[in-house]
Amino acid sequence: MHTPTNLDLNSIDAVILDMDGVMWRGTEILPGVPDFFLFLCERHIPYAMATNNATRSAMDYVSRIGSLGVPIRPEQIITSALVTAEELGRSYPPGTPIYVVGSPRLIELLVERGYDIDPENAKVVVAGLDVTLTYDKLRIAGQRILAGAEFIGTNGDRTLPTADGLMPGAGTIIAALQAMTDRKPRLMGKPEPAMFHTALRHLGTPPERTLMIGDRLDTDIDGAQRAGLRTALVLTGVSQRTDIGEIVPDGIYESLADLHKAWRGN
Repeated sequence: MHTPTNLDLNSIDAVILDMDGVMWRGTEILPGVPDFFLFLCERHIPYAMATNNATRSAMDYVSRIGSLGVPIRPEQIITSALVTAEELGRSYPPGTPIYVVGSPRLIELLVERGYDIDPENAKVVVAGLDVTLTYDKLRIAGQRILAGAEFIGTNGDRTLPTADGLMPGAGTIIAALQAMTDRKPRLMGKPEPAMFHTALRHLGTPPERTLMIGDRLDTDIDGAQRAGLRTALVLTGVSQRTDIGEIVPDGIYESLADLHKAWRGN
């Protein structure tokens, strides 16, 4: 069942998709994934993946998505880690000391860009999802922020959907640092504009003819709408119909399979 509110699928020239909660949930592949992408390929509709998950590399996603029979290239993968690295590069030269609370992949990416991990002298603190979070990591990050370091967050997702239910997300860790320092971070991932602008540059389409498909009202849908994109909410992740209030997607679908059926019927 789907409940479109204001979405003309015939007007869509390109698609941006979230992955967690849209294509899969943990190790579970969600309904209709391969067929939906075959449909996009048949209609020559370009697509990119945009995820707030900063723990995996583009090649990790290429490997996983490719195993589903979905054609994908590394440049079609836009993670909040990549956006963080690119935005950091606009403000700070290589060699700038930083401190990172986050995944090994996030740290690796920033080190590859020339930044030095220096807990004692960090001028920037980057916080993301860290499944090995310790009290000491929070202490170091918070003290550097209080000493004047810029506070950057990969994304504000408070939860992460998995096959075992919701797990704490990067936003939960960021909230702890906010509580300690009374400082707000500069966020890189959805719903902030940087990720949507990066995806649009890759696709080469205007926002009003680009569809964002996501599972979260507060990040995927709200951020895309503020960036001028059309939006479709799938109910296979975090947000459900009962959560819809001020943020109203252009279309609501049970899954990608349901969206595919509606689009194919147009």
